[in-house]
Amino acid sequence: MSVISIDGTGEIVPEPDWESLFSDVLEIAAAREHWRVITTELRERQLMAPGNGHALQRLIVAYVIYDRALREVAEHGAVSKPKRGNSRAIARTSPHFTVMRDAASDAAVLEQEFGLSPRRRAAATKVPNGKKAPRAADSYLAKKG
Repeated sequence: MSVISIDGTGEIVPEPDWESLFSDVLEIAAAREHWRVITTELRERQLMAPGNGHALQRLIVAYVIYDRALREVAEHGAVSKPKRGNSRAIARTSPHFTVMRDAASDAAVLEQEFGLSPRRRAAATKVPNGKKAPRAADSYLAKKG
C-alpha cells in the first residue's frame, strides 16, 4: 500500500497501490478518483475506520471492473452471437455482462455497508474515536481507589 493520503484519510486508511492491481493508466486514474471521492465523504461523515481499508479497496475494484465490463458490453452487446458455421451454436449472455452485473451487485452491497447509498445514509453511524468523555463518576471512583 502506498502512503498517498487524501487530507486526513491517509492516517486512517492508506490508499492502495493501484499500479499493482491495474495495468491500464485510465483505470488507475479512475481508481484514484473513486478513492478520493469515497474517502473524502466517509471522512467528512466520520465513518472511516482502519478496518475499512480492504472493503474500500474491494468497492473501488468493483467500480473499475464494472466500468471495464460495461465498455465491452456497450461495444459488443449483452448477448454473444452464435459462432458461424456451427449449427448447434446458440446466442448466450455475454460473460462481460455477467461480470458487469456481479460487480454492480458487489458494489451495491459495499455501498450499503458504508452508508453511501441514499437509503442507508441515515443508518450509518460515526466511528467511535476511542476516547471516552470524562464523567463525574470517574473522578469519584479515582478518589475511592
